[in-house]
Amino acid sequence: MASVQETSGAKTPLGASLADGLNTISLNQELTFTLYVKLVLPLDGYVFWVNAALLTDTALFDAAQYNRLKYDNYQAPVPPRQIKVQGSVHYSSEINQLEDRQSVFSHIIFTSLSDIVDFQSINPQLMYIADWEQMRFSFNRRDAFYKQADLYHYRGDPLYSIMDTQIIDTMTGFDTTNVIVSNSLPIWLTLNDYFPMYPSFLVDQNLPPPYASVHIEPTSTQALQSAPLITLNSSHYQLVKETVRISIFGTHNYNALEFQDYVFQYSLNTDNIGILNMPVIQDEKVTQSEFGILAQKKVITFEISYYQQNLRDIARKLIEHAFIDVSFTNNPILV
Repeated sequence: MASVQETSGAKTPLGASLADGLNTISLNQELTFTLYVKLVLPLDGYVFWVNAALLTDTALFDAAQYNRLKYDNYQAPVPPRQIKVQGSVHYSSEINQLEDRQSVFSHIIFTSLSDIVDFQSINPQLMYIADWEQMRFSFNRRDAFYKQADLYHYRGDPLYSIMDTQIIDTMTGFDTTNVIVSNSLPIWLTLNDYFPMYPSFLVDQNLPPPYASVHIEPTSTQALQSAPLITLNSSHYQLVKETVRISIFGTHNYNALEFQDYVFQYSLNTDNIGILNMPVIQDEKVTQSEFGILAQKKVITFEISYYQQNLRDIARKLIEHAFIDVSFTNNPILV
């Protein structure tokens, strides 16, 4: 979700009547939305959302231009760091008892008098988060919009407790120097000479190809030695293997073959990974029936071995090349 804006202009007669009714039943309810900016750790691609109040004006301006670079001589307006929107909140809750936690899952529907999310010009670097009755929530869809009614229905879930670490309201204690993942993902993110590499499920919204996503099946990570090696300085070395699925969009066969050879050469020239299988490039069918077309998608599956301790050194090499000119009001940070 990209920007928040208030609707200007007079409402339709139907819209005016519905607005009066909405204000009556909601007792003129008003929500405060706070702007957050996306921060991606270059070590392993993990996504955080940082309160825009921590950003300098220059950094916030740069984030606002992210999705406007294709328009010549155009500057996207800098959105406000906080806005208030009139509307009405409906929510439902259920308790879920899971293997690793017990959580209350709530579902929010917010009926607004103004268009708070411009889905026509999505900027994946910006998001507004609302606070209401000790819940923080954002939206992932807009439902049943009828222009003549001039009401806007947004749906989403409050922030899950296990996701609270990804919302940053203070930089105190925030660690940008250590990897989060325990698998080989940091290695693959460095292999970006042919196209950008993204962690699976964290690919940017509406990203144009070519690019590749890296998916490592969690259950595929297994030990190849009976016990880890612990050195005199307490360094931990564990030889493991895992299955890595690379999904590539927007390339021809020769590009995919060159990337495959590139990985082979990396394996031969470094001690970071070993290849345990003979990967074969496969075409996958991704369709869009509205246009009768197929996406240019190819998949390569590697079975690899590596020492988990090596990932710290590889991540350090990556971080040296990950600085961009974005800083916070108190201290600079890697983005």
